[in-house]
Amino acid sequence: MKLNMMSSPYKHSHKSVTLLMLLVALAALPGIATQWYFFGAGVVVQLVLALVCVSVFEAAMLAIRGRKVWPTLQDGSAWLTGLLLAISIPPLAPWWVIVIGCFFAIVFVKQLYGGLGFNLFNPAMAGYVLLLVSFPVQMTLWVPPSELMQHTLSFSDELSLIFTHYTEAGFSLEQIRVGVDGVTMATPLDTLRTDISHGLTVAESMEKPVFDEYAGIAWQWVNMAYLVGGVLLLQQRVINWHIPVAMLSALAVCASIGYIFDSGNQPGLAFHMLSGATMLGAFFIATDPVSASTTNRGRLIYGAAIGVIVYLIRSFGGYPDAVAFAVLLMNMAVPLIDHYTQPRTYGHGAKS
Repeated sequence: MKLNMMSSPYKHSHKSVTLLMLLVALAALPGIATQWYFFGAGVVVQLVLALVCVSVFEAAMLAIRGRKVWPTLQDGSAWLTGLLLAISIPPLAPWWVIVIGCFFAIVFVKQLYGGLGFNLFNPAMAGYVLLLVSFPVQMTLWVPPSELMQHTLSFSDELSLIFTHYTEAGFSLEQIRVGVDGVTMATPLDTLRTDISHGLTVAESMEKPVFDEYAGIAWQWVNMAYLVGGVLLLQQRVINWHIPVAMLSALAVCASIGYIFDSGNQPGLAFHMLSGATMLGAFFIATDPVSASTTNRGRLIYGAAIGVIVYLIRSFGGYPDAVAFAVLLMNMAVPLIDHYTQPRTYGHGAKS
């Protein structure tokens, strides 16, 4: 008797993998639209580039491995990887950045491990970390939010910057940076970390125009938009509540303790919740059904550990936004977590 064994992701749901991936992509639309509003059409250009790249790389690897191309592409997992990677990088990053990131994510992290269900690491975050470590300059050149830009970039300017590094008028991204009065192209997390290292307090740093009442201008709204999408995923039972709740709770506890004991050098709870990729990470990245823990107790441990690591790296590490690093570190710990959190059966079916 032949038993057909299926690989993860395992999901107690009547929804197909394709539908699950589609629902995640749809839930991300509010966040993508908010990023587009504040950071320009480069967000969409990177997204289109990523979708084309992951399709080509996935199809090529499937053909090399002798697998059916279209049925596998149709599950949407490669497209979701491209989407998550595209919205994680600066909108005006050179075109080859997203190409390299997609190539590494699909070929090395996903397909060489056996495809969907066999990858140990989150492909999108592995691709992101590779880019951040290999091309730190290109990966940290974020444009200021549109309301802080001295001169608005047209769509053709953004397209030209991505593919040629210059606007139609011949200005480079670095020259545009100089042209923005008193505004850096760093993220609020990076700005705050740099200011504190130079002796400024949190309150003094947050007087800069890149900050709003609770966090960075634009970034607090981007996080709120991804929170809305995350709630939709929970409502549709696409993801379980354990990982996002555990991650956000652990980050909140750490942030609150840090602020109580060192408010001069540690930002408050709202700043951590609404900065960087906090909400994107909690609901869309850490909840990856393949590379995350598979037991309820394990998910709580996994999510809480990510929250703690994010806080520690943001506060004391070398990178301002640490969600990708935290997720990859905990991906390595998943086999151990699952081993010790699986229900065990003794004797006549009794469970411990």
